[in-house]
Amino acid sequence: MRCEVVAVGTELLLGQVVDTNSAWIGDRLALAGIDCHFQTKVGDNHARIVSAIRIALDRSDAVLVCGGLGPTSDDITREAIAEVLGVALVRDPAMVERIAQIFESRKRDMAPSNERQADRVEGATFIPQVRGTAPGLICPVGDKVVYAVPGVPFEMEEMLDRAVIPDLKRRSGVTAVILSRMLRTWGTAESTLGELVAGRVEALEARSNPTIAFLASGIEGLKVRITAKAATEAEATAMLDAEEAELRAILGELVFGIDDQSMERVVADLLLERGLTLGVAESLTGGLVASRLAETAGASKWFRGSIVCYDSKVKFDLLDVPEGPVVSAEAAEAMARGACKALEADVGISVTGVAGPTTQEDQPVGTVFMAVALGGVFTSAESHLPGDRQHVRMFSTISVLDMLRRRLLKWKG
Repeated sequence: MRCEVVAVGTELLLGQVVDTNSAWIGDRLALAGIDCHFQTKVGDNHARIVSAIRIALDRSDAVLVCGGLGPTSDDITREAIAEVLGVALVRDPAMVERIAQIFESRKRDMAPSNERQADRVEGATFIPQVRGTAPGLICPVGDKVVYAVPGVPFEMEEMLDRAVIPDLKRRSGVTAVILSRMLRTWGTAESTLGELVAGRVEALEARSNPTIAFLASGIEGLKVRITAKAATEAEATAMLDAEEAELRAILGELVFGIDDQSMERVVADLLLERGLTLGVAESLTGGLVASRLAETAGASKWFRGSIVCYDSKVKFDLLDVPEGPVVSAEAAEAMARGACKALEADVGISVTGVAGPTTQEDQPVGTVFMAVALGGVFTSAESHLPGDRQHVRMFSTISVLDMLRRRLLKWKG
């Protein structure tokens, strides 16, 4: 069965509200083994909503319309669905009473406009509301079906899990499960990553299950998504495990985590496993490294602190950086060593460079030096990062954390 999502709301088109509902619905449909090939956004315009639903019905078995079930004049999803089906809207007295009871239980007055939410597309059945005042709708269209659910995520999510997904599975007889896993990478360009994985992509094309796709995530790196479809969750998971192993053998240390694992979370786990504490000295990042580390749950167990040494004199006085150029490998190593000493940490990391907008010490914008001090060994690296001032600072932050991650992977104690 193919299910298409139509998200209704002019605010979605204007960028005033981000359409997280469609992403959430897509994930739930995949877990239920139901394919979703299209997701559409349409404004609060009757003719355009009607057109969007008709197009969706023409190419899909089920259409899930999200939003436009409120009590105001621009909530016109019910009217649009009725036109598509060529039927009337019928006000349901029992549902009017139910909505009134909801208002009464909350000790609020019910406006007359709320009665619109009791309008049912002729031939449809209500999905009773639990969290809000708007019921959903299940509208059969021959051997196809249109669902309508509220746009408020809190209300939509409960209704989808309770009523829509079970109804879809019943209608389709689908027992398959679709699962995805993201391998998160840092340290190479998208084109290079594609070339590295090209052999696996080609090998999988013949059987089309599992599949591989690439997603660029800006300052969070590149993701390689593996998707598998199987009769059971256990079988799909086994397919993901096998393909992940294949990709890790190819990509090696470029893979820093999976799914929601952030770089700082991975670093935190490595530090905890090895019983090490961390101190930071940062210049051009101005506290961004410390901020990401501090956001990690349990950071107090391993994060000693950060010295933001933006001014060169602070580097000289607090971190014992030798007088001279501060945008250099030597300065970065001295900063990392100074962070260990000043913060009494087992590991020190540092970052110094030129964020812009002008050159510094004859070094061009984007020049960054990073260093790690661990076990009496000091290593540094030079990078040339793209973008404006803010991008250079953010790229520097994740880059120095990645450098630390790679050192910790090799550290034997």
